Amino acid sequence: MGTTAEALKRLLVGSPKSSGALEHTLLPKVIALPVFSSDPLSSNAYATQEALLVLAVAGAAGLDLILPISIAVATLLVIVVTSYRQTVRAYPLGGGAYRVAHENLGMYPGLLAASALLIDYILTVAVSITAGVEAITSASEALHEHRIGLAFLFIAFVTLVNLRGVRESGTLFAIPTYGFVLSIYFMIGTGVVRCLGGCPLAESAGRELPVAAALGPLLVLKAFAAGTTALTGVEAIADGVPAFRYPQSKNAATTLTVMAALSISMFLGISWLADHTGVIYTATPLGQRSVVAQVALAVFGSGPLFYVIQTMSAAILILAANTAYQDFPRLSSILAQDRYMPRQFMNRGDRLVFSNGIVILALFAALLIYIFDANLTRLIQLYLVGVFISFTLSQTGMVVRGRRLKPPGWKRTAMISGFGAFVTGAVLIIITYTKFLGGAWVVIAAIPFAIYGMRSVNRHYQEVGRELRRPDRRPADRRPGNQHMVILADGVNVATVRAVGYATSVGSAALEAVTFDPGSADAWRRAIPDIPLHVMRPSGSRTGSLREYLRAKRRELTSNDFLTLVVPEVLKSRSLLELVKNPGLTRLKASLLTEPNVQVMDLPMTEDKGDQASLEIHEPLRNHVCVLVSGVHNATLQAMEFAETLRPTDIRAINFGLDPLASERLGDQWLEHGIPHPLEIDDSPFRDLGSSLTHYVRQFRADGTKRVVTIVIPEFITPKRRHRLLHNQTALTVKGRMLLEEGVVVVSVPYHLHD
Repeated sequence: MGTTAEALKRLLVGSPKSSGALEHTLLPKVIALPVFSSDPLSSNAYATQEALLVLAVAGAAGLDLILPISIAVATLLVIVVTSYRQTVRAYPLGGGAYRVAHENLGMYPGLLAASALLIDYILTVAVSITAGVEAITSASEALHEHRIGLAFLFIAFVTLVNLRGVRESGTLFAIPTYGFVLSIYFMIGTGVVRCLGGCPLAESAGRELPVAAALGPLLVLKAFAAGTTALTGVEAIADGVPAFRYPQSKNAATTLTVMAALSISMFLGISWLADHTGVIYTATPLGQRSVVAQVALAVFGSGPLFYVIQTMSAAILILAANTAYQDFPRLSSILAQDRYMPRQFMNRGDRLVFSNGIVILALFAALLIYIFDANLTRLIQLYLVGVFISFTLSQTGMVVRGRRLKPPGWKRTAMISGFGAFVTGAVLIIITYTKFLGGAWVVIAAIPFAIYGMRSVNRHYQEVGRELRRPDRRPADRRPGNQHMVILADGVNVATVRAVGYATSVGSAALEAVTFDPGSADAWRRAIPDIPLHVMRPSGSRTGSLREYLRAKRRELTSNDFLTLVVPEVLKSRSLLELVKNPGLTRLKASLLTEPNVQVMDLPMTEDKGDQASLEIHEPLRNHVCVLVSGVHNATLQAMEFAETLRPTDIRAINFGLDPLASERLGDQWLEHGIPHPLEIDDSPFRDLGSSLTHYVRQFRADGTKRVVTIVIPEFITPKRRHRLLHNQTALTVKGRMLLEEGVVVVSVPYHLHD
């Protein structure tokens, strides 16, 4: 089962990439443009349409304003891009509006920008995929009723491509992105030439258009707000600067400029053609062709070129979601580094992408599409609030940064950013006012919840840090005489005998056994008469009875004593399926982790090894103890003291260098604390702790009888179950992999955090 799943994963995602290959995944400008600009470029396929949709309620007189409104939107885009060019130079590590606002305006403005961006990226996927499906149904109206299924299919496709890697997705998406740009330019050029002799008319031209509202300032502002969908995705390059080739800031700024030039020219060209071909687009008829489709039909007729435009429009709209797939995981990882999101978002997957962020983004986007029935007009009402919040905060932050640092030319850059902040702030007010009841209230209401969630995560991590450093909980100096062991015996078998040999070698202050099988008592007394056996007759569950027994033993000990439950386990095979086959024992071990001041030691062996062994007790000649460490704190110090009570042949602390900077800090802290045991920092090139640890322990050639390797895992246990989701489940990974290794004993040393 495990082999089949791994083979399927390799087929879909590809072979793992080592951390050393990260630099080779950096993007040249020609690939970075489609990766980070597919969203703003694709928005030209529906930005004019959204403005026309608003103007249509004022009748033919309203449609005449499409060109002035488009020019105003294009001017705003120039202002925003000019400001963001300064941002990418000032913040080469990425993070965009979040970094700028957090550093210059404070924590809560930073979290406001981050919340707006994260919600915006989810909406980007939902809107882009829905717009792509609409382009397909414009060419084939029979597919309209299958739009939700098509949307889910395209989300799955884009997700899978992104899981294969940044460079791979960029190369694949470059073709439709450049194809869309060229096809739109060809349509605009052909349309302009044809208009020299009289513009062809769109299929909707001349349709009777009733006047539903007066053409006033409010309607014009609402149309302008709708047209600003052309600005969506502009901040993506500022968020993803680290993905560019060196010099990163320069290449990002150049790409931003090229993106702006392409987007502005296409947007104005489409608006001009829509105006001159008489396109009418209203919200009433279902299944009507999009504005781009009507223009293409007017310019090219129903021949092959019309379908080329539709195909390229659908492709770029669907693949425009790739911009969000690049930036949502990257921003999530930055927030996780700052402890505002779960640490799992920092982890890079097999292909050096932030896989957790990619999957979460896909799930949220699919949920939105389902809730809003893949309706582009309804979804797009939610879209722009987050975009302009981030624009405004980013540019305001750049003004504050300029005044604080006063770099050369700061007055000019501050004026540009200040003007940009004023304009985008005004647009934000307009969008909020005009779209609030249409759906913008959903985003406005969601942002405070997102801020609260991130602040709560940060507060939890801060509390954990304080708990792990509390001087009053710093472990005392404990020695072998502080170790007390209880063996959970399931009859007298080879696994039990091996556990007895291991426990005897420790020389613990007290050693006894418990069993739930009354029939094994006589056999135990004959085979192991020196160790007392307590037969339990549970009145309720076995776990509850064992818990009460351990609590009673714990009350007899001092706070300096360790109480360890040794669990011998016989496996039919060394497969992770054994966890499923014996769920009772697995649940018991997991449950006892929450029991204060009780350690759980797992001592597995396979049936084939048991058949070849006798019931004679052998104390291992060598016991190599390895303590897994990620930092120097109370939990680590407690685990080191526990290791010392096992009377090992040697003790070593092990860290696998998933993050070189963190490993360097760990080494410095180890020396500062003067811990009298060596720290080994081993390489984990594929960021797979289980595989790296497996490779490490095999060097000891443990057989379980003469030579044993004991893996000690410090675990801190949170009082609330929901908080456990905020921590990497490293212990589960280690236990699962070490279950398959002969002669390896795994023991959890829990450090309980206070509520």
